[in-house]
Amino acid sequence: MQKLNPIHFVVLILLIAMLACSTSTPVNAPATQSVNLETVIVQTANAAMTQTALVMPPALLETLTPESTLTATETPTQTLTPTLAFTSTPVIPIISVSVATNCRNGPGKVYDYQGALLIGTPVKIYAREPTGNYWYIHNPETTEDQYCWIWGKYATIEGDTSILPLYTPPPTPTATMTSAATITPTTGPTKKPSPGSFVVSYNNTDTCNTNWWTDFKLRNNGTISFQSMYISIKDMTSNDEFEKASGVFTDLAGCATLSEKDAVDPGDILLFSGPPFSYDPTGHKLRISLTLCTENGQKGTCIKQNFDVQL
Repeated sequence: MQKLNPIHFVVLILLIAMLACSTSTPVNAPATQSVNLETVIVQTANAAMTQTALVMPPALLETLTPESTLTATETPTQTLTPTLAFTSTPVIPIISVSVATNCRNGPGKVYDYQGALLIGTPVKIYAREPTGNYWYIHNPETTEDQYCWIWGKYATIEGDTSILPLYTPPPTPTATMTSAATITPTTGPTKKPSPGSFVVSYNNTDTCNTNWWTDFKLRNNGTISFQSMYISIKDMTSNDEFEKASGVFTDLAGCATLSEKDAVDPGDILLFSGPPFSYDPTGHKLRISLTLCTENGQKGTCIKQNFDVQL
């Protein structure tokens, strides 16, 4: 059997009630009652429909909810913080040499010797000169605030040299040495011997780590003291040149210092070490030039001797 719709059921009840009333109501009843009843029916039907809507499932109500009632939730835009870029501190370039190299007070052989950079002794570079052939470093032979120029021929450099300041070379020094050949003795019966006189000879070859050098025996036969020296050695076998200028006469034995003297007085006999080699010169022929001066800095009266040695 088909079930009645609630609305149909209500309408049926109302019709039955109307029929019942019509049997007991006089024929001449006012027409307004039927109008009021229709109004009641409509109102009752509307009430029934309202009740039907109220008992509808929540899911259906959600389906029928107008889209305009929904509120969209906006996602805020994320603000990105830029990553900070850190700049590292520039590293000072480092220089090392494969051959012991002299360090001078200017970029070139015409400048005075200040020290030497030995193999296995890396140092910092503080400046460069326009040609890029010489580098300004701290004097490796002193702890004082003294700097000098080193030739880059045998050098290996680590680091960016473009960050270095560009130094203009100092003026070329004026030679102050007076060779023994320029000392003219007084002629005639009153001639006197030169007060400056010395004898020098090869003594031995020594070494420390990867460096070698030759030791010499020196005797002052004159009547004046010598305060400084300049020695240059040319290896005639390998064609390498080494030199040293100093105000101290130092005798090395291996890696130790045996003695140091600030002056060679008349009658003194001592040993002193020459400039370092980066190889063993045994079996080589050396050409030595030694100049002794009466004042520091290779100044004053200077006397020079040249001699050859076969090791």
